[in-house]
Amino acid sequence: MKGSNQVAPLFVVAIVSLLLLFVSSTDAVLSCSTVIKDVKPCVSYLVNGSGMPPPACCSGAKALAAAASTTVDKQAACSCLKTASQSLNPNPGLAKSLPANCGFNLGFTISSSVDCTKIT
Repeated sequence: MKGSNQVAPLFVVAIVSLLLLFVSSTDAVLSCSTVIKDVKPCVSYLVNGSGMPPPACCSGAKALAAAASTTVDKQAACSCLKTASQSLNPNPGLAKSLPANCGFNLGFTISSSVDCTKIT
């Protein structure tokens, strides 16, 4: 009986820890400031560039792709990029080809006409 009294608190702590990890990871939403920070090195290229994106752009875009791992985060990133593209007016072809040219998959097309709510 004495042994079970020692195991019970450890069991409760383990369950609570798992619940906290699960809740905090599923509620995470990528902020627009993070999205903008990651793609800032791409702005000049997307507006006035040609050819392949610069290495700093690819590094930032890859960081964004890694951070946007859940559906909610992808939708948030999409909304931020869509809003930013309305004021920056990037070259649509360069924006669309950015993930392939940098060697990653964002999970959605970078476009001002994409419906971010349909991203899964």
